Amino acid sequence: MANSIITTGKVLRQIVIGQLQGISEDQFDIESKGFNNTIRWNVGHMVNWMDKYLTLSFGFPSAIPSQYEALFGSGTKPAEWTVVPPSKEELTEMLMAQLSRLSELTPEMLDMNLQSPFIMGPFQFLSSGELFNFALMHEAIHLGIISSQLKAIQ
Repeated sequence: MANSIITTGKVLRQIVIGQLQGISEDQFDIESKGFNNTIRWNVGHMVNWMDKYLTLSFGFPSAIPSQYEALFGSGTKPAEWTVVPPSKEELTEMLMAQLSRLSELTPEMLDMNLQSPFIMGPFQFLSSGELFNFALMHEAIHLGIISSQLKAIQ
């Protein structure tokens, strides 16, 4: 089962990267009616949180610029940005680098207990596998939001 979760993570990330190939840089910054963020924000949010999940779950060192938290952390929004966000190309490179990191995962790594439980609202994650599985759900949710934003733009 653990191998399936790792495979799902890699496939999901490949789908995300593939979806972004057909989106222009200009479309990355359109904030459609009904949304309080953009495609660029959602992509950056996925990069930012996957980095956190990989660090928390497996002890991987962070591999993203420090300003990503201020740009893409939970509760942030493009309307409040005071610095130029990363380009589509930079974000895509980050997604691909994280995809490579997913290839380093082994089923045994998913069975490890976290150093301390990760608590998010009413949810508590005790093992690396539980938190990584949640990371995949989180990414799939934001992929759906990107698809909805793209439809709203067109």
